[in-house]
Amino acid sequence: MIYEKNDAIASVTINRPEALNVYNIQMRDDLYEVLAALKDDDEVRVAIFKGAGEKAFCAGADLSEFLTAPAPTEARKARFERAVWGLFLSIQQPIIAAVHGYALGSGIEIALCCDIRIASDDAQFGLPEVGLGIIPAAGGTQTVPRTIGRARALEMLLSNRWIGAEEAYEIGLVNKVVPRERLLETVQEMAQTIASYDPHAVRNAKQAVVRGIELPLAQALELEKRLALEIAAAKSR
Repeated sequence: MIYEKNDAIASVTINRPEALNVYNIQMRDDLYEVLAALKDDDEVRVAIFKGAGEKAFCAGADLSEFLTAPAPTEARKARFERAVWGLFLSIQQPIIAAVHGYALGSGIEIALCCDIRIASDDAQFGLPEVGLGIIPAAGGTQTVPRTIGRARALEMLLSNRWIGAEEAYEIGLVNKVVPRERLLETVQEMAQTIASYDPHAVRNAKQAVVRGIELPLAQALELEKRLALEIAAAKSR
């Protein structure tokens, strides 16, 4: 992982292009450190996740590592995995995924931990785990149906059918599709727009949606009210 910061915008690059940015144990450890740094950095207003190289955002997990760990370490590894993805979902700043090429397995899971997903027209999305005799273990069985619906998620998961960028847009998996050469420019423009707004309002708006969507409507409306009052109180000081 490469972590860079330019003024109020942070960029995280999945940096294993020689292996299609396949997610391995070292990357998992690096991701935890990056996310912890991002969460604690009040100067960062928006973060961008992207993949290095020309071929992939992230083409899944390195099963040669994750499926061959010694048995006594399995429980610790599972706890750490939960901590990484929980930390990802706890980030208060908006996160934009710039997705190109292959986004498979862990690649979809990373993208769905982001708030906004912009894909290049060459992006390919898939959940190959069942075909490999396993199931997604980084939230895919939960985040994908919450994003595109149960039936479409099950079709992707159980049949190992990959979808292209345009179909991903049509079913709501991504927010926008742009030509490959304009991907990073488009993402950067959106990040700059968001970063130009009041950071307290941006963070609270994200929290109202992310936390509220899991609550009954009455409780969600109360959450929205509390978050709005927080902003008003901060402005009156």
